[in-house]
Amino acid sequence: MKAWVSMLGILLLVFLFLGRLFVVMRDSDEKEPAPEPHVPVVEKLSNVWLIEVGEDNLLLYRDGVEESYDYGTVEGALYQPDWSGREQVADVILTDGRVTDLRLLTEKLHGVILSADEAFVEVDGYGRLPLAEDYKGYRIYGTLSMCSYQDLAFGYDFADLVMEDGEVCGILMVREETMDTIRVLIKTGDYGGNLHEKLVLSADTDFILRYGESGQETEETHAAGEEVVIDCNSDYFAGDRIQVRPAVLTGKVILKNVSRSQGIPGYRGHMELIRETKGIAVINEVSLEEYLYSVVPSEMPASYSGEALKAQAVCARTYAYGHMQHAAYPAYGAHVDDSTSYQVYNNILEQESTTRAVKETYGQLLYTDAGSLAGTYYYSTSCGVGSDANVWKTEAAGEITYLKAEAVNETLMQEKLMLREQRRTTGEAVSASTQAQLGEYLREEEHFADFITNVNKDDFESEEGWYRWSYEVEKLSTDRIYEVLKKRYKANEKLILTLKKGEYISAEPKKFTALRKLYIAVRGSGGVADELILETDKGTYKVISEHNIRYVLCDGETKVRRADESLVEMPNLLPSGFFIIEAGKKNGNVIGYTLTGGGFGHGVGMSQNGARAMARKGYSYEEILLFFYEDCSLRAIY
Repeated sequence: MKAWVSMLGILLLVFLFLGRLFVVMRDSDEKEPAPEPHVPVVEKLSNVWLIEVGEDNLLLYRDGVEESYDYGTVEGALYQPDWSGREQVADVILTDGRVTDLRLLTEKLHGVILSADEAFVEVDGYGRLPLAEDYKGYRIYGTLSMCSYQDLAFGYDFADLVMEDGEVCGILMVREETMDTIRVLIKTGDYGGNLHEKLVLSADTDFILRYGESGQETEETHAAGEEVVIDCNSDYFAGDRIQVRPAVLTGKVILKNVSRSQGIPGYRGHMELIRETKGIAVINEVSLEEYLYSVVPSEMPASYSGEALKAQAVCARTYAYGHMQHAAYPAYGAHVDDSTSYQVYNNILEQESTTRAVKETYGQLLYTDAGSLAGTYYYSTSCGVGSDANVWKTEAAGEITYLKAEAVNETLMQEKLMLREQRRTTGEAVSASTQAQLGEYLREEEHFADFITNVNKDDFESEEGWYRWSYEVEKLSTDRIYEVLKKRYKANEKLILTLKKGEYISAEPKKFTALRKLYIAVRGSGGVADELILETDKGTYKVISEHNIRYVLCDGETKVRRADESLVEMPNLLPSGFFIIEAGKKNGNVIGYTLTGGGFGHGVGMSQNGARAMARKGYSYEEILLFFYEDCSLRAIY
């Protein structure tokens, strides 16, 4: 009995223990877990532009977007900045998305900007100042927007620099004013490089060498005709740059060991020499108008009619001014160089006729109807029609509506003058004529073939040698075509494609030994060759853009026969992309080809020989410009 009672007692104790355990577990399941401690999220907004610091919130501009933030709490109290105002660069601390600290960056400096790159900004009198990795640039005139060191106006003091710990942390473009001087990088004697090993300097008047550390420069005067030799090891390079300035405004600096077509060139304005690791960069700072004295005769023969030269002067000035706003060589502080990459400068001696054209169009630029500078592209000769900006395959090309593929003839000129007068007097828009729509019509192979194999006497350039031409390759070289394809692929792999599984993709061409087919698959506006197909024994390739096509089909040996029967060598590039192809075959392979074409150049913008013909017929430079640049207008900037 005792044993039985003991057993019952033990079972009761076990039952009570299990019941208690069940209650504890149940209570534990129903009880909420203890909350995690809050960890504030802290974020630093560096170098932002404060639009306004108000009583209740802060309005700022960051990476192109306006943002508003309320104030948070600091040590239990609502944060209140100790500065209220607007338009300042600052670091802002956010805690859980609310402002909890604000530090103004008030140290600024101002001076003429000489150069800039991703690491430094060079300022006259201050030297090269490090550019902070997280710097921000703001254009604070007009509509507030972001900018970068590449937007600085070199040779001008239009910006303030915000400093922190010796670095430029903010760029403030404060104003936009008329610029009247341009800075030109002078390339070596063969235009082959940007840096000179040595310079032999002189001048046609007394001249001054200014050199040394910023703020501690030394000036040294030399007599007219005296030569100064400078290389990278010269004692004159005690500072970042050397300045060479004629003693009088009409003097010219002479670079005796730099050759140009005119011989030894002399340069208006002054020179700056910058020592780089591999040589000396030479910058010529000169007034824009005097720069054009040497550009216009280098870009258009001085014998052309005055109105054509004036049209060229306006185009050249507009093109240059665009680069003054967005420099091509910010690391040197140069807007352009003096080669064909921009506008040829000082290769030909100044001429009275071209200088007069510059003076008679003083300060005139061409603007679009949207108020921006026009892209005043030009080329030598049309085939009776032009093309549009899509020939360059850029994303922005489709937005350039004032460059049209239209006929270049007397009929369209007269029609445009009549319609312009009608719009001026009635304000009514008038639809385009057949001549204005010619560019689209010539996209069809059959239409273009008929056009390019005939002469239209109404075309302004029908008497020009380059108006029509032919190019006959009797024996093509597959090796040369392959090598050119590879080079063009390396230049832009998106424009040399390979057919794979029914689709053209970007891939490096394979070497081939036989060419099966050769034809233009797509023509651009105006009939320009836009896509060339090469079917080979190793694959099918598509060449895109008139420029690439002109490279690929130029064998470097065959001469072009012009309309006047003269023969001209073409070492690298065909005269234009306006041509048709007739392939010669043997045993199923292309062994040669004949091109029948017309025009010289890319075909976009103003035809220079077209302008000459128009001027001869009595049209003014304004009428010439508005013919080629639709809906644009002239504006004087000075």
